[in-house]
Amino acid sequence: MPLEEASDMIGLQVYTSQGIYLGNVGNLVVDVDENKVQGLFVTDTNPLLVEGSKSVNVPYRWISAIGDVVILKYFPKRVALKKSSKPKAEKIPAGE
Repeated sequence: MPLEEASDMIGLQVYTSQGIYLGNVGNLVVDVDENKVQGLFVTDTNPLLVEGSKSVNVPYRWISAIGDVVILKYFPKRVALKKSSKPKAEKIPAGE
């Protein structure tokens, strides 16, 4: 089934180039000024690939093929959550 609208991509399953399930397309990331899709917002992600099964934004340039499913040509081995820490005050040496 060929895609007729960009919104037809919503709900498609996303797989890595190794055939590992990543998640489902939850939405499209669109540059409204240029009228083009910048990436896919992937939800319900595989906890083996994304810590905490958080949603991720996959840049369009990482996509290899789109059909009944989305195949990526690149995805990191694992996406980890950034540790939230309060910013520390930096000491500025005297005289600068």
